[in-house]
Amino acid sequence: MLILVINPGSTSTKIAVYEDEKQILKKNISHSIEELSAYENIIDQYEFRKNLVVKEVNEAGIPFKFDAVIGRGGLAKPVEGGVYEINQRMIDDTRATLHHHACNLGCIISFEIAKEIGCRSFIANPVLVDELCDYARVSGSPLMPRKPIWHALNQKAIARRFAKDQGKRYEEMDIIVCHLGGGISVAVHQHGRAVDVSNALDGEGPFSPERAGTLPAGDLVHLCFSGKYTQAQIEKMIAGQGGLAAHLGTNDMRLIEQWVNEGNEKAKFLVDAMIYHVAKEIASKGAVLCGKVDAILFTGGIAHWKYVVDELCRRVDYLAPTYRYPGEDELEALSFNALSVLRGEREAKEYV
Repeated sequence: MLILVINPGSTSTKIAVYEDEKQILKKNISHSIEELSAYENIIDQYEFRKNLVVKEVNEAGIPFKFDAVIGRGGLAKPVEGGVYEINQRMIDDTRATLHHHACNLGCIISFEIAKEIGCRSFIANPVLVDELCDYARVSGSPLMPRKPIWHALNQKAIARRFAKDQGKRYEEMDIIVCHLGGGISVAVHQHGRAVDVSNALDGEGPFSPERAGTLPAGDLVHLCFSGKYTQAQIEKMIAGQGGLAAHLGTNDMRLIEQWVNEGNEKAKFLVDAMIYHVAKEIASKGAVLCGKVDAILFTGGIAHWKYVVDELCRRVDYLAPTYRYPGEDELEALSFNALSVLRGEREAKEYV
């Protein structure tokens, strides 16, 4: 089975080609600010990015005869976890969504390439996977029910990998997974469903390198009506220029790690504060499982930083054994999801 994988990010498009489980191509196509500034909206970048994907595959000498194309799922609407066959309704909803993120391009590019070559197209575990229990949906206002936006693809892949390492099935275990990246999401995986997870994109949970997390609601309201900022500026404060970026002027964790190692006390204090709030979030998720947690897993790019994970473990390992799966391989996770459908090991769901 030959599978093309497409994962658009804010300043790059990652692609890979797999022959069954074997990766035969992997490329990270970078996009400069100048290139992207030519497009008013992210969705307008579709043709530009699609053409680059086609160019890279052709230059690698790989024939455009794929059994499937799978892309990173976008922010169309909440769905259960799993693999979804891309249809026109998904494309229409993705184009109409109010959430603007490069991941929206994943299903559109995949759908169009697959249509041209006559194969199937999928997404898997998009960021709007919603498996919340009923209690988790309730907030203090009926006007604002809780909605999950999180790193579903990587979290579920890591949870399944851990379960396999333990000789068990994902659906048999109760696990807390903490994804440490530009955004930070902490999810409770109970018997194969993420029954509680925060909106890690725009205003819930711990702060992260570029997101503000939960803010004091009254102060936020006053800021919104102060007349000093536009709606767009406030939204950037919440996601994109919040968290460590707001305090330190950068979201580059490699640079921040360097500052900490060089003795920058302000940087260390803020990293320690982030660790403190992430640990609180993990501990609160323990209550969802009544303290009966099989394991706590740490993943994402920041999980490579030993100091951060060591400190998190120090604060939460009373709750359950901790395990580290640093980094993320969304390309591999997407490929394996598509392969499982092509082999008949699982069934693709219909987006309705």
